[in-house]
Amino acid sequence: MQFKDQLNRTVHLPETPKRIVSLVPSQTELLVDLGLKEILVGITKFCVHPNNLRKEIAVVGGTKKVHFDKIRDLAPDFIICNKEENTKVMVLELEKIAPVWISDMCTVDDSLKMILDLGEIFEKSGKASEIVSKIKTAQKDFEKFILEKQSKKVVYLIWKNPYMAASKNTFIDSLLKLNKFENILSETTSRYPEISLEEMKSADLVLLSSEPFPFKEKHLLEIKNALQKEARLVDGEYFSWYGSRLIEAFNYFKTLH
Repeated sequence: MQFKDQLNRTVHLPETPKRIVSLVPSQTELLVDLGLKEILVGITKFCVHPNNLRKEIAVVGGTKKVHFDKIRDLAPDFIICNKEENTKVMVLELEKIAPVWISDMCTVDDSLKMILDLGEIFEKSGKASEIVSKIKTAQKDFEKFILEKQSKKVVYLIWKNPYMAASKNTFIDSLLKLNKFENILSETTSRYPEISLEEMKSADLVLLSSEPFPFKEKHLLEIKNALQKEARLVDGEYFSWYGSRLIEAFNYFKTLH
């Protein structure tokens, strides 16, 4: 069998995988929702959903740095990575252990294709289609909700010291657009550029994400005091996790308006 991943790489598989290592937290959650928990043998320390997963399945490192020997000992026959979350150096080393399938995520449509593709690979097409249908229904309902809402210029902060924000060609940016949030960094070439407080002044609203930097109430107050602008903390998982979490994301987005 052979399949194309989202970088258009051909991945050869002798049979349906039976031992998976997932190095992408949102896709780990998806695999569980596809009913594949029993064949999931390795995950990252950031794979926090479902909550108890890290107690049940071997943790092989983070998303940028893994223990290759530990992965090798797990004898996986399929490894899942992501272009942005994992490094090219990691992938080259992982390919010496098992076939590596890489996702590349910029839009909700990319996510839906990823879900269906993995459903096909693992012979879970029915469940994958069910998840995709739920996401599409939630998105259509949200699009009706947002139709009459006014757009706002926003900056979406992901890091502090220095401040960094999500720019164009990111999954986060695509979800901001669905919310009628006009990203003030949409013309920036870097996907996650540094941004100064002065530059943030052109925004109507500053969003402080819960990840990867864990912005808290004290950081929110700092921004509000410095800019005298509307600002709020947001759940980063709903803006950056591509997979089955999107089913609930659109209900969460309603609370932001």
